[in-house]
Amino acid sequence: MIGALFGDIAGSVYEFGNTTDYNFELLPDGSQPTDDSCMTLAVANALLDTHGKDDDTIRSAVVTYMQAIGRRYPDAGYGGRFYEWLFSDNPQPYNSYGNGSGMRVSSVGWLFSSMEETLHVAKLTAEVTHNHPEGIKGAQAIAAAIYLARTGAGKDEIKTFIAETFSYDLDRTLAEIKPNYRFYVDCMRSVPEAIIAFLEGNDYEDVIRKAISLGGDSDTIACMAGGIAEAYFGMPDEFREDVLSRLDIPLRRIVFEFEDKLAVDRFIYWEAAH
Repeated sequence: MIGALFGDIAGSVYEFGNTTDYNFELLPDGSQPTDDSCMTLAVANALLDTHGKDDDTIRSAVVTYMQAIGRRYPDAGYGGRFYEWLFSDNPQPYNSYGNGSGMRVSSVGWLFSSMEETLHVAKLTAEVTHNHPEGIKGAQAIAAAIYLARTGAGKDEIKTFIAETFSYDLDRTLAEIKPNYRFYVDCMRSVPEAIIAFLEGNDYEDVIRKAISLGGDSDTIACMAGGIAEAYFGMPDEFREDVLSRLDIPLRRIVFEFEDKLAVDRFIYWEAAH
């Protein structure tokens, strides 16, 4: 999950000042967590607190934590409709197909032990706001790619599964996409591009650079691509420290709780296997 946070932070200064230069400055002054990081951590917190619970409990916790963290950081860069939802006394889904569902879902790809459960919980985290089929599909695609990457699937397997399951065209190249690419915030025109950035990348940093230099909604594309890249390649320790240094104590605590949960789960799996 922290790979998604780094992608968001790295892309934050280029979201409204796009660069197409692969060799852009990584983490210049002003690089900071945006709404993508806040909502990624809110979803992670909700899932940590409700692991193994029923669907209604999970959905309710996602709403509670997203509103709580969103209200604590009201200037993180939320879209207009989502901002209204954050401060609503009766928050309801609003049929969005924006990429907000995909940028906040990375923890789902790590926390569950089957593809079926991963897709199911990804849907739960999306539909509290993004209940349009394309909004749900975007979240499921990113979570599925992370699940496959962390469980040892190769890039060809990941590409085939995502393309066949979600009908995304992943045969395009970034070089083909880039000349006509614009600032798109819908899942249909940013989730596949994030996945393609991962598929073309040679290591974690390469994925981040490819995602951001595509242009468009840079922080969100890098957030989604970075979440997959971390699961597949791992990420440099210094990048993890860069993220932690830019989070305040409450947000940093969620990262630590999430990492502790994964460490415990891995130990239990190891014991069962041996």
